[in-house]
Amino acid sequence: MDADSAGLSPPLRALLHLSFATGLGPVLITRLIDRFGGDATAAVHASVDQLRSIHGIGELKGHRIAASLAEAGKKATEQALLAREHNITILAKGQPGYPDHLAVLPDSPTILYVRGTLHSLEEDRFPVAIVGSRQCTAYGLEQAQFFGSSLARAGLTIVSGGARGIDSAAHRGALAAGGRTIAVLGCGLLHVYPPENADLFNQIATQGAVVSELPLDCAPQAENFPARNRIISGMSLGTLVIEAGEQSGALITARVATEEHGREVFALPGRVDSPASRGTLSLLKRGGAHLVTEPADIINGLEQTAHHVHRGSFAARFPAQPASLFAEAQEQPTTEQEKTFLGLSDIQKAILLPLEPSGLTFDQLHEATGIEVVALRRELSLLELNRRIGRQGSTFVTLKRRL
Repeated sequence: MDADSAGLSPPLRALLHLSFATGLGPVLITRLIDRFGGDATAAVHASVDQLRSIHGIGELKGHRIAASLAEAGKKATEQALLAREHNITILAKGQPGYPDHLAVLPDSPTILYVRGTLHSLEEDRFPVAIVGSRQCTAYGLEQAQFFGSSLARAGLTIVSGGARGIDSAAHRGALAAGGRTIAVLGCGLLHVYPPENADLFNQIATQGAVVSELPLDCAPQAENFPARNRIISGMSLGTLVIEAGEQSGALITARVATEEHGREVFALPGRVDSPASRGTLSLLKRGGAHLVTEPADIINGLEQTAHHVHRGSFAARFPAQPASLFAEAQEQPTTEQEKTFLGLSDIQKAILLPLEPSGLTFDQLHEATGIEVVALRRELSLLELNRRIGRQGSTFVTLKRRL
C-alpha cells in the first residue's frame, strides 16, 4: 500500500516526501520547488546537479539529499497510512486548509499534522496566542483562563502550546466559553505531552485543533519547543504573554513575533516580587510589548494589524473602542442616542436600541432583535469588553458613554 492509497493528492504526497529528506527544511524545500517551476512532484526526483545549483545546498549537501530521497518516500508512505489510521489530517504549505497567517512566513512548516479541524478562512480568521510559564502562580492561571474565555467568547481563536500552566489555562478558558482553540505541540500527535493533558487535547480536537509539524511518532524533546513557538506566533495576529519567568519559552515566542513575524505582542503585568513575572516585567520595561490590563486592550491593539492583513474585515467583526478619532470627529454626535451609538456596527446598534430604558435578559434580547444566538452572544461579549453594556444579574443594560 502506498501514499496514494492513503488518500493524498500527488502534490501533497510529494511535499510530504520532501519533508522527510535529510537536509531539507522549509526554506530549502521552497527553493527546490521553485527550481522546478512550482512542481513538487518533479522536485522529488531532483538530481545531484539540480540540487547543488540551489542556494544553500552545494555539492556535499546535494549528494546527501539525493541519497535520502528514496528512503524519504518510504517514510512519507508510512506517515500517510499512520495518519489515516488515527484520523489525523495532513496539510501542506500552499495547499487548501493551511493556516493563512502561517503560510506567508518563509520558514513556515512544509507539513502540518492536525487532530480536529482548522478553519483558516472563517472561524480561525482572527487568532491570538496566549503563552506563559509552566511554573506560574494562581493569579497567572486565573488571568490566563479569564483572557482565554473572554477573547474566545468575543469570537477570537485562542492559540497556545498545550503545556502545563498558562497554556493549559488559556485553552480551558476558551473551551469553557464555547470558543475555538488550537494547541501547537512540540512532539508528534501520537504522543501526549504533558501526559495529564490527554483529556484536554481530546476536548481541543473537538472544539478546534491539536497541531504539530513533527512526524506523528516523534517523542517530546527539548530542542523541538523553540521551533514550536514560532508556529504559535506565526499562526496568530498577536501574542499575549502572561507570567513568563526569565528563562521562559514564552519570551522566545514574543521575540519571534516582534522581530521575525512583525506581529503585535502584549503583556499582562504581574507582581514585581514574583519570579514568575520577571520575564514579563522585563519585556514591558524594554518596550517589547504593549501593557494590557483587560481583554478589550487586546481587541483594540489587534485592530491595526488585522486591518492590514484583512483589509478592514477585523473592524467590521470586532469594532474597536474607542473608535478612531477621525471617525468620531466626522460624526460629531449631538443627541444622547448618537453618543451611545457612536462607533458601533449596525448589529450592535440593533442590540442596544431595545435595552433602553431598563434592560433585557439574553432571551428577551434574542426575541426582540431576531439575531442568531451565536452572533448575539459574540456581539454582547464585545459590547461588554468595550464597556458599552453591563450586567445587572441576568439583565443587560447600557452604560452611558462619556465624550
